[in-house]
Amino acid sequence: MAASALVLALSGPGQTAGIAVFVDHVITDLDVGRSAVSLAYMVGTLTGALALPWIGRAVDRFGVRRVLALVALGFGGFLVLLAGAQGLVGLTAGFVGVRALGQGGMSMIATTAVAISVTRNRGALLGLTSSLGAAGISLFPLLAERVIAVLDWRYTFVAEGILIWVVVLPLAWWGLRGAERPAQDAAAPREEGGKGSVEPSWPLTTIARTSMFWAMAGAIACSGLVSTAVFFHQISLLGEQGLTSAQAAANFLPQTLAGLGAALLFGAAADRLSPKVLMSAAMAMHALALVALPSVSPGLGALFYGAALGAAAAGARAVESAALPFYFGTANLGTLRGLTQSVAVASTAVGPILLSLAHGWAGSYRPGVMGLAALCALVAVLVCFARTPFPATGGSPRGSDGHVRER
Repeated sequence: MAASALVLALSGPGQTAGIAVFVDHVITDLDVGRSAVSLAYMVGTLTGALALPWIGRAVDRFGVRRVLALVALGFGGFLVLLAGAQGLVGLTAGFVGVRALGQGGMSMIATTAVAISVTRNRGALLGLTSSLGAAGISLFPLLAERVIAVLDWRYTFVAEGILIWVVVLPLAWWGLRGAERPAQDAAAPREEGGKGSVEPSWPLTTIARTSMFWAMAGAIACSGLVSTAVFFHQISLLGEQGLTSAQAAANFLPQTLAGLGAALLFGAAADRLSPKVLMSAAMAMHALALVALPSVSPGLGALFYGAALGAAAAGARAVESAALPFYFGTANLGTLRGLTQSVAVASTAVGPILLSLAHGWAGSYRPGVMGLAALCALVAVLVCFARTPFPATGGSPRGSDGHVRER
């Protein structure tokens, strides 16, 4: 779990928060517009998302350690490629790699390693892993901002790439020796609410027919879209509310601190409560945080905004990580999480460009942010109507007529 948390933390350079601090420097140095950089980010993220189902399938076939080593090797290489970008083409190519392998691959492998290695209190352990990983991710914007001021943004990208190689490659070889699929596989006994049960083993074609799968995938996609949109433009967005660049960058800290507690709380709750109810609550928190943005000002207002947004995003991620093995078992978890992460990463590509276009049209971020808040509220309601796959704790997922059974 500790090794997985460190891997998750080192996905930071590929996360939106880690890239956001470079955006203004890239715009100035390459002499390109903000919308052009947002478009490059969108194309790179959408293209990178296509690789995630293959990465997930590789985890199921070859194991966590081998796939993580290859992902880390490529992730560091693409960070170095970004350092040498001279225009939008190079920038887009770099975004493809860091989003697919960093934000998508590293994050997916880290949480999947925990999910397939434990059977009891899985939600709580996934929440703890996510919390520790998020704490590490939060350090990258602050550290990168300081390093950029000293070394320039290009050398900072190179330093991040070297860091990935030096730390993650040894972790993949030695640190994750215990992250192998248990002998019992998807039929391993687990505890839920203090009672023993057996996880179901679901074929992928059956999973794709359940409303619960699409509810979880849709909610995490919406969370990723909204979070990426506001994080990517955070310096400019909070600047519109009167915060300086340093204050806006520092707002990542309360976001992360609140996210730590939310990941622990939501993860532990997923062992005892309905994941769909928890996901609905996380989406409602998203909506409330965005609705409060127009009243944000330097000081407590910005602090509460950052905390609410960070808690909502972390809570949604924790619930999604626990919900998939809870409902569908771990036999095909790598492939399943590859599919959901592909949808989620693709959604993050759309957020920044949508908010950028809304800002250009309205001359302010507020109308776009209110639209995102309405989308979160809608998803919070729709998730409640997802039907629970039956049976959720054992037996065949199909009825005698061959159709998926839900309740």
